[in-house]
Amino acid sequence: QVQLVESGGGSVQAGGSLRLSCAASTYTYSSYCMAWFRQAPGKEREGVAAIDTDGNIIYADSVKGRFTISRDNAKNTLYLQMNSLKPEDTAMYYCAADRRQYLLLPRYNFWGQGTQVTVSS
Repeated sequence: QVQLVESGGGSVQAGGSLRLSCAASTYTYSSYCMAWFRQAPGKEREGVAAIDTDGNIIYADSVKGRFTISRDNAKNTLYLQMNSLKPEDTAMYYCAADRRQYLLLPRYNFWGQGTQVTVSS
């Protein structure tokens, strides 16, 4: 069992930045593929960025060039640096973990509770 706790959400104006963190409670964090998802009201959950155990990364087209995913295996923590934020980035952001590679598909086994990001115009 892996517990995930997100933090770092908040309210910013368009063009601003936020850094999300996801702390994982597992001794084998480095063996998990990790990802960030988001879900806006009335919309399906969508994959934002994913990073596997080798550090390979994939981004959704909507965030390429603006968001950066990274992981610190020594701290059991996943990050999402979000720059040039837009109102359409407003959503609840979730981190996810699984030993299998699911890229941006919402099939991960473990999920956090989410952290809210609100971007105003």
